[in-house]
Amino acid sequence: MTAGPADLLRRLCDSTSARLAGAELRERVAQVRASLDAPLRVAVAGAVSSGKSTLVNALLGLPVAPVDAGECTFVVTQYEYGTDDGHITIELRDGEVAHSRLLPGHRLPSDLGVEVSRIRRLRVTLDQPSLRTVTIVDTPGMNTVTAANEQAARSMLFGSGDEDDRAQAMIYVLRYVQKFDDTTLAEFRGLTGACGMSCVNTLAVLGQVDRRGDEDDPWPTARRLAAKGYQDLRTSVFDVVPVIGLLAETARACPPGAEEFAALSTLAGMDEDDLEDYLLDLEDFRTAPDLPVSSEVRHRLVERLHRYGIMTAVRALREGVVSDPKGLAAHLLERSGYASAGRAATGSVAAGIAHFARRADHLKALDALTRLRAIARTPALGSDRSTLDALAAQLDENKPIATALGGLRIFAAAEALGRGTLVLNEEMTAELLRMARHDDPAEQLGLAAGAPKPEIATAATAASMRWRTLAMMSEGRTGGHRARDVLTVLEDVVGAALAEDRKPATATGGGPLPPVSVDRAAAEALRLSPMVPVDDRRALELLLSGTELAVQLGAPPSAPRTELAGYAAALAARFRVLTHRPLPIRQRRAAETLCEAYEAIWARCDRPDGP
Repeated sequence: MTAGPADLLRRLCDSTSARLAGAELRERVAQVRASLDAPLRVAVAGAVSSGKSTLVNALLGLPVAPVDAGECTFVVTQYEYGTDDGHITIELRDGEVAHSRLLPGHRLPSDLGVEVSRIRRLRVTLDQPSLRTVTIVDTPGMNTVTAANEQAARSMLFGSGDEDDRAQAMIYVLRYVQKFDDTTLAEFRGLTGACGMSCVNTLAVLGQVDRRGDEDDPWPTARRLAAKGYQDLRTSVFDVVPVIGLLAETARACPPGAEEFAALSTLAGMDEDDLEDYLLDLEDFRTAPDLPVSSEVRHRLVERLHRYGIMTAVRALREGVVSDPKGLAAHLLERSGYASAGRAATGSVAAGIAHFARRADHLKALDALTRLRAIARTPALGSDRSTLDALAAQLDENKPIATALGGLRIFAAAEALGRGTLVLNEEMTAELLRMARHDDPAEQLGLAAGAPKPEIATAATAASMRWRTLAMMSEGRTGGHRARDVLTVLEDVVGAALAEDRKPATATGGGPLPPVSVDRAAAEALRLSPMVPVDDRRALELLLSGTELAVQLGAPPSAPRTELAGYAAALAARFRVLTHRPLPIRQRRAAETLCEAYEAIWARCDRPDGP
C-alpha cells in the first residue's frame, strides 16, 4: 500500500523531533504528530442566536449542547469519543483541571461548580461511534466575524490562540436572514482565512430557514439563496447549505415520543384553517384554552418543532405518510434538509460532514503541513537552526508539492486560489473547485458519474493543456507551482483512465509497437538547453533511447494503444508551450519539430486500425 501524506508527515515529525535539542520546539512538533493520529477536529462556529448549538446537537445525535443563554454557551466545549460516557473534563486557564458529569438525558449542567471566567475549555466524553473519526468543537457565539490576525481569530472562536485549540475543519452557521452583502462576505472571508480555513475544509450553513414566516414552503427560496451564497463564497467554502436545525435536532437527538405523536395526531384532526389561524401567533397557540391538546404539550411542540415543524408533522399525519413516532422522526429529518437526497456529495450538512470524514487524513495532513512550516520559521540557534532549515526545505511552499504529499496537491491549489496567490479565469476556477469538491474523476472533470474511461482521459487531457500553459506562464511563482500541482493530478487521471483500457498496444504482428524515428539533432538541441524544464529534458532522453514506442513516451511497456495516445497528446501540449517561450530560434524550431512528432504519434495511436 502506498504511504499517504499523513504517513510521510508522521515520519518527518519523528525524525525532526529526534534531532531537536530545544524542549519547546520538540513539544510543538510532538503536538503536530499527535494531531495526525487524533480524530479530525471540526469546529462549529457562528453568530449569536444563529442556531449553532442546535446544529451541534443534531450532529451528535444527543441533546447535550445548551441552546439557552446559560454560562456553558460562553465556553468552548469539545465533544470527543470515549468509553466513560458523560464525563466532563474542565480545563482551567491556570492549568488546573476539574471534573463533572452530564446530567441524566445527556445534558450539560447549568452550574459547573467553577466560575466561567476561569474555564479555558470543556471536554465532554461521549460513547458515540461517529466521534471515533470526528471531534466536534462547539464554540461561543460571536457578535462579529472580524479578526485582525490568526491568533485573534482562533481566540475569538475557540477561547485562546494556543496550537491545541486549532481546528482542522469548520462549520460556520449563518442566520438565514443575514444578507450576503459585501461587508458580510469580506468579514467571512477574513475570518476563515485568518483561521487557516479554506474551500476544502469550511462548510457554511444557512440556519433557521423556516423562520421567515412569509412562505408555507421555505425550501425553494432557501435553496436559491444557498446557491447564490455558494457562488459568492465558493473560493472560501466547500459548500453553502440550508438547514432547519431545530427539526434536525428533534429528529436525531430527541425524537417525538408517544405523547407528542398523539398530540400531533389530535391536531391533525382539527379543521385545517382553524389550526393554521392558531399557528399564525405561536403565543396564542401555546395559551389558547379551547384547543384539544394540553397547554404543556403545546409548549413542548413549539419548543421542539416551531410553526413549520408542527405543520409538517400534521400534514404528514393527514396524508397518511407516517403512522408511528419512528416514522415521524424520519419524516422530520428529511424535511429538515439535514441530509441530501440519495447519496449526493454536496447540498446538505450530512454531505459536508461526510466530505470531512472521508478526507480526514488529508485535512489533518494539510493542517500539519501548515503548522510544520510555521515551526520551521521559528528563530533558533545552532543545530536546531540547521534542523529547522532542513524541515523548511522539505516542505517549501514555493515549490510544487513533493511526490509523497501528492494527495494534498488539489487542496494546496484551492487554498492558493482563496488567498489570491493563484489567479484563474472563470473556467479554470470552476474546474479546480470541482476537483476539490468531488472524489470521482468523472465528476471532477464535469462529466456524469460513471462516464467511460476514454471520455475521462480525453477531458483530463484537454484540461491538462490549460494547466500546463498556466504553469509555464507562471513558472517560478507560487501560482505556477500550484498550477503544476494540478497538472500532475490531471496527468495521473489520464494515466489511470487509460490503464483500464483493455485494448493492447501491439503492432500488426502482435508485438509491442516499434520505436519511432526522431530528429536526433532537434532533440539534442532542446535536451541540452538550460531553459527547458527538467521533466521535458527527461522526456527527450526517453524519446531518444526507448526501444519501443511505450518506453519512448514514458508509458509502461506494452501499454494500451489509447494510453499511448494520451501520453503523446500530453507531450505534444508540453512541447507546444515551449514554442511560445523566448528560446533561441534554433531551439524553438526544434521544439516545433518535436511537437509535430508527438502529434503524429498521437494520431497514429488514436486510430483503431493504426499500424
